[in-house]
Amino acid sequence: MSGHAQLMWDEAVTGYDFGADHPMNPVRLDLTRSLVAALGLDRRVDVVAAPPAGDSTLRLVHRQEYVDAVKAASVDPAAADPAYGLGTVDDPAFPGMHQASALIAGQSVGAAEAVWRGEALHAVNFAGGLHHAMPGAAAGFCVYNDAALAIARLLELGAERVAYVDTDVHHGDGVQAAFWADPRVLTVSLHEHPRTLFPGTGWPEETGTGAGAGSAVNVALPAGTGDEGWLRAFHAVVPELLADFRPQVLVTQHGADTHFEDPLAHLAVSLDAQRAVQTACHELAHAHADGGRWVALGGGGYAVVEVVPRSWTHLVGIAAGAPVEPSTEVPQGWRQEAYAKTRMSAPRRMTDGRWPVKWADWEAGYDPADRLDQAVLAARRAAFPLRGLLA
Repeated sequence: MSGHAQLMWDEAVTGYDFGADHPMNPVRLDLTRSLVAALGLDRRVDVVAAPPAGDSTLRLVHRQEYVDAVKAASVDPAAADPAYGLGTVDDPAFPGMHQASALIAGQSVGAAEAVWRGEALHAVNFAGGLHHAMPGAAAGFCVYNDAALAIARLLELGAERVAYVDTDVHHGDGVQAAFWADPRVLTVSLHEHPRTLFPGTGWPEETGTGAGAGSAVNVALPAGTGDEGWLRAFHAVVPELLADFRPQVLVTQHGADTHFEDPLAHLAVSLDAQRAVQTACHELAHAHADGGRWVALGGGGYAVVEVVPRSWTHLVGIAAGAPVEPSTEVPQGWRQEAYAKTRMSAPRRMTDGRWPVKWADWEAGYDPADRLDQAVLAARRAAFPLRGLLA
């Protein structure tokens, strides 16, 4: 197996553009790619552009009639059918929507293929992680569910165990739905509690059904959860599950919208804690996923200058074996580029000043009266016994 990491990138993914007033501004992708280059990380990875996902690939998750509706809306956005979640406030139709969405999906599928075939040990598609799209509908800024498609392609290639860990502030509902009854896929989502945030799902009692009972795990975090609680919850749930499941490939989603500056959610996580979880996912892949098979995706994140480019640049650096030190200065040329494109000032360092981030280990004990510990306990008690694990 190659020790190289792949960065999946085609500039045309920035055509995934819902319009100037939409939070999902593709400048966040453009600026991330520029920051990766400015810090020299593109010399440490193989930059690869995969082809768009074709209809046969999209049908691994999506219904053909939905794909046809997306294509029709791409040609005539005014005729988008809201019955398919298209032409809505969250998912307005735009010319070329199918092509841009299929291209993003293709990058995640290509990443999965490269890792499975041994062409790369790690592969990153920070344009991906569009985890809300359902088999027959767009939802939550997501047209095609590239994360679910990557997993489905791995299964098609012969994988028997794939683990998916979603650290976006929003529940990874579309991926969970795609594999709700499939014991070959373990989905773990840490997200803000559904009482306070879209999509209103991801309760701990959602654990899968039939042969897939216990294959979905949800940690619903109280609004306001910060670095220590977020990392405590991650380490109280994810490592034990992965050690038991022994996935052949680990797929992770790294939405940057857990950050305290994100305008659409209510967690209070720093860039440094995001980097710590990215590092943990890398280490867990090496410990439990066939020697390190890891597909890492982006996701949400709407602080498009202050947070997203730095967070996903850290992700690329970790996957490349060249982690960026938090104290690193953000290159002045990149800061000027960011201002020219957005009229927003960029941060000066690759840290929020909270590194190293510390948390209290779950094994040292828990407080049943603490809201964060209650969330962890609820997840463990709902799902762990179904997997033969102690809650």
